[in-house]
Amino acid sequence: MTRPARLRLLPRAAAAPSDPFLDHPLHREVESERRWGAMLRLRDPYYRVREAQDGPVIRLDGAPLHNFTNYDYLGLSQHPEVIAAHAEAAREWGTSVGGSRITSGERPVHGALEQALADFYGVPAGVAFVSGHAAAISVILTLMGPRDLVLHDALAHNCLVLGAESSRAARRSFRHNDLDDLDEQLRRTRHLHDKVLIVSEGLFSMSGDGPDLRELVRIKDRHGAWLMMDEAHALGVLGATGRGIAEHAGLDPNAVEIWFGTLSKTLVGCGGYVCGSRALVDILRARAPGLVYSVGMPAPTAAASLAALRILRREPERVARLRGNSRRLRDGARALGLDTGPAWGEGIVPVILGGDLETLRAAQSLEARGVLAFPVLSPGVPKGEARLRFFASAAHGPEDIEAALSALRPLGRG
Repeated sequence: MTRPARLRLLPRAAAAPSDPFLDHPLHREVESERRWGAMLRLRDPYYRVREAQDGPVIRLDGAPLHNFTNYDYLGLSQHPEVIAAHAEAAREWGTSVGGSRITSGERPVHGALEQALADFYGVPAGVAFVSGHAAAISVILTLMGPRDLVLHDALAHNCLVLGAESSRAARRSFRHNDLDDLDEQLRRTRHLHDKVLIVSEGLFSMSGDGPDLRELVRIKDRHGAWLMMDEAHALGVLGATGRGIAEHAGLDPNAVEIWFGTLSKTLVGCGGYVCGSRALVDILRARAPGLVYSVGMPAPTAAASLAALRILRREPERVARLRGNSRRLRDGARALGLDTGPAWGEGIVPVILGGDLETLRAAQSLEARGVLAFPVLSPGVPKGEARLRFFASAAHGPEDIEAALSALRPLGRG
């Protein structure tokens, strides 16, 4: 008689461990926002997937839309020379440099891009980082310390604020573009600190305006401070040939100690740069954590930005075309009775509506009319100042500007 096979008991499946982040206050906040949006039948505006290359017209959820959400200011991201430079660098160097630049990641295109940026600004030297956000933080925390002071515009970008906080220097803000407030704060506190760094932006991304650079330089010289200008949105936009706020103000760029910017906008790549004196660049190449402890920028990315910079130098008419489109959009919105704040009409045109809910609904209504503009809500801007933000481009045609103004007309208050 055959004995029955012994029954083998399998171990009970362990219960799936609970997600430790479900009860995190930030996750509860995100879930609350989702429920709130669903109840109000608002589409989530974040992380929506583009179905084709970004340009003046894109497809989103199968529909063609006039696109004002892309800061490719000069329309270079699909330029044949830029794409060819990217492809050639990938063939020659591969897709990654495989190490930090200080060890094994240095390639000839890095130095070529850095020198081209320095030449464009008219200063001695430049250095490129793989991340723009990390570049800003690295510069400030490398140069400043506990005995120092960082004074920044109240609307300064997150990376500049985090850089100041990371440096352990004292951090204060001055009212947006209020240089009298800046001067008064320095008069009262300068003697308490060793080094002082003033931080502002050439073109503010939420308001579309900038400071009086000549007065900023006079103030920093009077108080023995350094000045750092964030040119992320100003390069290729301000000035007759796109050289940024120094050209816009008619000022020698060597009057500013630190020029910082990003490669992801006009120069259609990714990463950041700093331009200034050779000693400044020496310090950053040896000590800046975002450069020393990070992988180097991929050679194809550097090559694409270098090609874009060459086109900018060769074709300044793109800057004039961008300016014309920006002014038509800003002036047309104002004619409809809409609030565009202090915007200069240089690339960025905000339409300030006030409430978050009102702004989300406005963005959806524009999309239904064939126009895509991103809603910016608090805390990205102060509460009660939510806005639709339009990025104009040299690639936009008259029909794109007219479509935007036509879609905005029902929101007009004139």
